[in-house]
Amino acid sequence: MIHIATVHWQDESWIDVQLEYLRRNLTEPFRVYAWLNDVPGDHRHKFYYLNTELVQHHAVKLNILADLIYFNSDRNNDLVIFLDGDAFPIGDVLGFVREKLAVYPLVAVQRSENNGDLQPHPCFCVTTVGFWKRIGGDWKQGYTWIDPQGKPMTDVGGNLLGILKRQGVEWYPMHRSNRVNLHPLWFGIYERVVYHHGAAFRGPRSRIDIQKAAAEAQGTWRWPPAMIIDRLDPGQRSRLLQRINPVRRLEWKLVLQNQTLSKRVLNKLRKDPEFYREFN
Repeated sequence: MIHIATVHWQDESWIDVQLEYLRRNLTEPFRVYAWLNDVPGDHRHKFYYLNTELVQHHAVKLNILADLIYFNSDRNNDLVIFLDGDAFPIGDVLGFVREKLAVYPLVAVQRSENNGDLQPHPCFCVTTVGFWKRIGGDWKQGYTWIDPQGKPMTDVGGNLLGILKRQGVEWYPMHRSNRVNLHPLWFGIYERVVYHHGAAFRGPRSRIDIQKAAAEAQGTWRWPPAMIIDRLDPGQRSRLLQRINPVRRLEWKLVLQNQTLSKRVLNKLRKDPEFYREFN
């Protein structure tokens, strides 16, 4: 049996899309355990298990779903797949992961394109129920690594990376395989078998976009005259600086561009089940 843990937030657009790609590309029986917060509509009949309790942190939801999967699984060698709500298989994903799991106990996307991220990412991760329980798997951030700028970094999956390192476990990182990139991070294909849209449930603003805005705005920032700044209260001062800061303006310009791209790709995948061939 394959057990799938996924999370959707405030938007039902991806539920049927994800389930259809799972049905199309998984050739073995599977159960989907979902966490839906503030998602409109009644989707209870679509999932093996559904939780709608208000929990803020994505990683905590996945950890709870993993515990439920453990107690609902009959065998330690059952597969558990962690899957973002806007991610799904687009090829023979089971053939791929079973080949890798014969050598490595855990297979996961590693988004090295996101400023050198090192951790397993929960947009797609596969292991066995028994292995996850044995290592005390944890999706929360906490464990840090050094980014290319020499700064300590952590994110969702950080603690899992730390657990694997401390226990000396070698895992298989799935890397981006796009031939065409509409964006360096979003709309990613990994090892030609998994698609991750990216930021479908929040504003599409990545560290890559922030770095790009900072680089383009370098040397263009000028402080307003002190006589103006001194007349403002702290709240007014903060709002003014946000409004006139060229880095912030460029960031929001990139966010709007990303939102336009996101809607375009979503509309295309609804019409064409093989939309991903444009990037693959």
